[in-house]
Amino acid sequence: MQYRYKIAGGDFSNAGSVASSVKKILRQLNISHSVSKRIVIALYEGEVNIVAHAYSGIADVEIDSEKIRIVLTDKGPGIPDIPKAMEEGFSTASPQVREMGFGAGMGLSNMKKNSDTMNITSETGKGTVVELINYFSTDVR
Repeated sequence: MQYRYKIAGGDFSNAGSVASSVKKILRQLNISHSVSKRIVIALYEGEVNIVAHAYSGIADVEIDSEKIRIVLTDKGPGIPDIPKAMEEGFSTASPQVREMGFGAGMGLSNMKKNSDTMNITSETGKGTVVELINYFSTDVR
């Protein structure tokens, strides 16, 4: 199964709608609560990162019998220093984003903690691609 969702930069009123949709799909597929919770947390964090930092983005979700693969692709400023951005508490969020309660600098680290595999590529001035993979069997971890 494959799904594609568009994410608008700056649209905080809809932030989390992609994660909600995927959560419903996982529930219909009878994916365990513990596995689906990790997937939804990682996806939500990625979705909010796109809303907070990029002009636009796409979430491509691919589900098979063994795993879910999510690729978040955004058009935005990119991440100039990925290792620095992975540090808990590091944030480039604007003051306006922080006033809304976002931008605490936990997004990427929470995505990594809640994914079995996470890969990031980014080009300054162009955008970022984050791949998240979670396996449905806990034996794989």
